[in-house]
Amino acid sequence: MTYKEYKVLHVTEGGLGTIIFGASGIPIKQLEVTLNTEAADGWVLIFQFVEQKRFLLFWKREAVIITLAR
Repeated sequence: MTYKEYKVLHVTEGGLGTIIFGASGIPIKQLEVTLNTEAADGWVLIFQFVEQKRFLLFWKREAVIITLAR
């Protein structure tokens, strides 16, 4: 299938939960709402991956990078 447009989304876990608890997890509900909204506009999920980045020197924070196309 040939796609004409691509869109990249970046969904991160909360910073406050990362500082207080050491990790807070990816906000699944926010991710679900975002994907459903984009799917209603005709976007299709092509690829996703989880990255870990350093956050404020001591903590690590996860983010989901999502690639959509239509």
